[in-house]
Amino acid sequence: MSALAPTMQAFFTDRLIRQRQASPHTVAAYRDTMRLLVRFAAERRDLEPSKLDIADLDAPLISAFLDHREHDRGNSVRTRNARLAAIRSLFRYAALCHPEHAAVIQRVLAIPPKRFERHLVTFLTAPEVAALLAAPDRATWTGRRDHALLALAIQTGLRASELIGLRCADVHLGVGAHISCLGKGRKQRITPLTAHVVAVLRVWLSERAGQASEPLFITRTGTMLSRDALERRLATYVAMAVRVCASLREKTITLHVLRHTAAMRLLHAGVDTAVIALWLGHEQVETTQVYLHADLALKERALARTTPVHTRPGRYRPPDAMLAFLEAL
Repeated sequence: MSALAPTMQAFFTDRLIRQRQASPHTVAAYRDTMRLLVRFAAERRDLEPSKLDIADLDAPLISAFLDHREHDRGNSVRTRNARLAAIRSLFRYAALCHPEHAAVIQRVLAIPPKRFERHLVTFLTAPEVAALLAAPDRATWTGRRDHALLALAIQTGLRASELIGLRCADVHLGVGAHISCLGKGRKQRITPLTAHVVAVLRVWLSERAGQASEPLFITRTGTMLSRDALERRLATYVAMAVRVCASLREKTITLHVLRHTAAMRLLHAGVDTAVIALWLGHEQVETTQVYLHADLALKERALARTTPVHTRPGRYRPPDAMLAFLEAL
């Protein structure tokens, strides 16, 4: 057996699981990347996967793999960079175990992530939110569950994985009503609830009648909802809401758009971005700056403050050369 197979096994069992205590989501994402890479390399090198060596996964092959996933398989640039991040993590670990392959490893680690255009975030306006929340048929059990889920997602901005992972015990509806969840990076955080969402959740919990350790939102058979199921339900309700609010037709609505909506509602209410970052569970405050770029009304208010109301337009006159020199010192 080559050095690659035991190194990859130790990378998952020792580095990711034991040392870093990576979440199951991270382990699964890295596993999928390695599985795709090994199959691609085995086909290119005409070798069995177990006979591949570290030298077989050189920089040209890694680059070819990333290009194949992007151009032939339709992966986005973000996904391409995520695959590269997983590969670089493996090779950093391999550098410690196999210094004899240092040259190959350093060339792989030198592969840069691909730059991409950052589009403005999509979010829902107040009429669009109202139309979406009115879409579920609350005369049915499924409709009441989905209405509670959508209302909670729009108000709290929880990620899809956080919504799925909520337990009945995570809902606190007494004084200082809030939701507690274990978010990305295993960070525990609490998010306050509005009176409307408290009322909706109180009705749902009464009907749900589950144990404290059981999932808050379940399927008809009592199992935990999957992310795919959430996205399908959301797509169904968006199609229904389009009949009432035509502007939804111009937007691609996902669960993450509901998270953006929660952030934009806070921003419009004048909440500081540092508080929004804590609300959403962002690791860095800079991540929240993307919402400032998307808020045209905020920019218009800033423009109105910078231009005096009664200023008459005039021609620009450059300052005196000597005064300009002195002021520039």
